[in-house]
Amino acid sequence: MSGVAYVLMSGALIAVLALAMTFINLAVLGRVRPGPRRGPLVSVCIPARNEQENIGGCIDSVLSAGYTDLEVLVYDDQSTDDTPRILAEMAGRDPRVRRVATQPLPDGWNGKQHACHRMAGEARGEWLLFTDADVRFHQNAIGASLEAAGRLGAGLISAFPRQIVKTPGEALLVPMIFFVLLSYLPFPRMRRTNDPASSAGCGQFLFVSRSAYDASGGHAGFRESMHDGIRLPRAVRRAGMHSDLIDGTAIAECRMYRDLATAWRGFAKNAYEGLGSVSLLVFATGLHLIGHIVPWLALFLWLTGVREADLIERVAASIAVLTGVAQRAVISARFRLPMWIAVAHPVGVSLMVAVQWWSWWIALRGRREWRGRAATAA
Repeated sequence: MSGVAYVLMSGALIAVLALAMTFINLAVLGRVRPGPRRGPLVSVCIPARNEQENIGGCIDSVLSAGYTDLEVLVYDDQSTDDTPRILAEMAGRDPRVRRVATQPLPDGWNGKQHACHRMAGEARGEWLLFTDADVRFHQNAIGASLEAAGRLGAGLISAFPRQIVKTPGEALLVPMIFFVLLSYLPFPRMRRTNDPASSAGCGQFLFVSRSAYDASGGHAGFRESMHDGIRLPRAVRRAGMHSDLIDGTAIAECRMYRDLATAWRGFAKNAYEGLGSVSLLVFATGLHLIGHIVPWLALFLWLTGVREADLIERVAASIAVLTGVAQRAVISARFRLPMWIAVAHPVGVSLMVAVQWWSWWIALRGRREWRGRAATAA
């Protein structure tokens, strides 16, 4: 048997295991359940830096999401657009909306983490919901989070909102977060253990109890980070409490980026930080190449007559390709993503790998930045 056959058989195994893990994880994840319309005070904390296009819609969606006992805190992070005026108007109309006083960004702090830290210091709620200005909340978002926290015994609940993608570049890159999450994080272990390495989260939706937040050290514990979605759940687990995930598709939505260029820059700022080491980056790259790129290339070369292939190579490549398409189709159906991205799977994976390596490079060079601010090394 040829070396190519061994590689393609390995690729088929990787793809099949990823599909199996996806089915297991979706079954464990389940659907959100109805929650209370009132209860403990919830402080919704929204950092805003030049968010004139988003901040009004985000606040309005929180206020109309069907939960009575809440306050909305917004930190204007030295915006240079119309954000301050919009905030002043909204705070004047509704006493539940409060502006947290802006301070100069201290040395060693990432802007978003400082904004969240400042809002947490002023929040009165028993629960804090950290979110982004481009998120829109649906009915039951807060109630469902409270219900899940009680049912799962969690001090922190995170959700991945439905990701709105309207251009091909967004659609190829943004849904890769679901592919990675469902392929590689065993949800059964995430649910039964407090191991920080088995946690995950999304910075667009971090719902944490005040006691868990304080015990974890809050955003001050990772003040330089650009990846609060990973760092806060890990901090909560290190403090001895549980974090968990729920399906946010029905309770919130977000359009993170507007095209491939902004998606590339957005993911590049923290993709390497999310992996955490060069060795894991190399391993993940090899896994993706063998399981999700090479089989497509081999099948293309065979079908176009560029290269001959024996039966084992054809079968292995076909299994890997068809399994990859099936996995992405299942993910697209569950999270209401465009179905065509299933057949563009190797393009999305290739873009993701490229972003991860670019993220490593700019972190190495100290060139990470977001919204005009440079970050410290990852």
